[in-house]
Amino acid sequence: MASTAKRDYYEILGIDRRANAHEIKKAYRKLAVKYHPDKNPDDPKAEEAFKEAAEAYGVLSDGEKRSVYDRYGHEGLRGGPQVNADVFREFTDIFGGGSIFEDLFSDFFGGRRGRVARGSDLRYDLEVTFEEAVRGTETRILVPRAELCERCGGSGASPGTQKRPCPTCGGQGQVRLQQGFLVVARPCGHCRGTGQFIPEPCSTCSGTGQVAKERELTLKIPAGVDTGSRMRLAGEGEAGVRGGPPGDLYVVLSVKRHKTFRREGEDIYLELPVTFPQAALGAELEVPTIDGVEIVSLPEGTQSGTVVKLRGKGVPRLQGGGRGDQLVVVSVVTPQKLTKEQRALLEKLSDITPPVRVGERSHEKDRSFFEKLFG
Repeated sequence: MASTAKRDYYEILGIDRRANAHEIKKAYRKLAVKYHPDKNPDDPKAEEAFKEAAEAYGVLSDGEKRSVYDRYGHEGLRGGPQVNADVFREFTDIFGGGSIFEDLFSDFFGGRRGRVARGSDLRYDLEVTFEEAVRGTETRILVPRAELCERCGGSGASPGTQKRPCPTCGGQGQVRLQQGFLVVARPCGHCRGTGQFIPEPCSTCSGTGQVAKERELTLKIPAGVDTGSRMRLAGEGEAGVRGGPPGDLYVVLSVKRHKTFRREGEDIYLELPVTFPQAALGAELEVPTIDGVEIVSLPEGTQSGTVVKLRGKGVPRLQGGGRGDQLVVVSVVTPQKLTKEQRALLEKLSDITPPVRVGERSHEKDRSFFEKLFG
């Protein structure tokens, strides 16, 4: 029995291909809760849906894997690290530890009081030139982000002072409200669920524990990147909350259009305009490449649309394995304005050149053309 083709990861999570890290995480969390085995015992369809969601999230949440998947699909991930979603009973939340349901119920009843939180991931859009994308480059970028306040060490309290238990919730981080027979717990509005308040906030960060700064980073862009390529810089996102780890920085690249070259995958295309005499008589011409000038020999009778391949003059492959090719497409240019001498010569050539009629087989090239046309 033939195996079923794998579904698109974006389709599985129900998100757009341009979705950011937060949207990916949110979509996965929703599916993980819906199809978790603890909630759907002995349900093979739910188990399969849970596996699919975990696999999709494992790829799309990783900048490098997502870049490979966006460019090459499932085939590009063959042989790479696989997402393990088999042990459901011991499955831990990818979002930061603990089971998914544990986290959800903690949210509902204020159980996250004082819990450390990972900093937010950041996105930085960077435009590079065609040459920089093909050859690779090193550049410096300034990234605005939230960093820990140095004055208070991220505590939010003025140096020499400490946080105190919240007087409203008694340090519990939640308040309980009774509605008939039902007791509802809600996060404390005074301390925002932390269970603590700051009597003397830090004057530098106003008690938030974070300050806005610009961080200069050196970015090494590998040869062969393309528009949509993503680079992940671990730990270069925003600072964590209450001592949590920082998030990551994702640099999303876009490549400027080149006035001469056009790229398709790892191949570079160049349109080479030639005159009628050059095409008819043959010529040796200088052709620009990304590495410099190459000499291309055109044989007599070169037709418009002829493609000359320069092997190994294309784009380096990101996954290794050499480079693509440069494809030179010949375009015979018909002059729009003629001098008297040019017109006289062309008229003389026209007089001594027999006309080509539809279906006429005047030479081998015409024969092959009309055989294809009329079968």
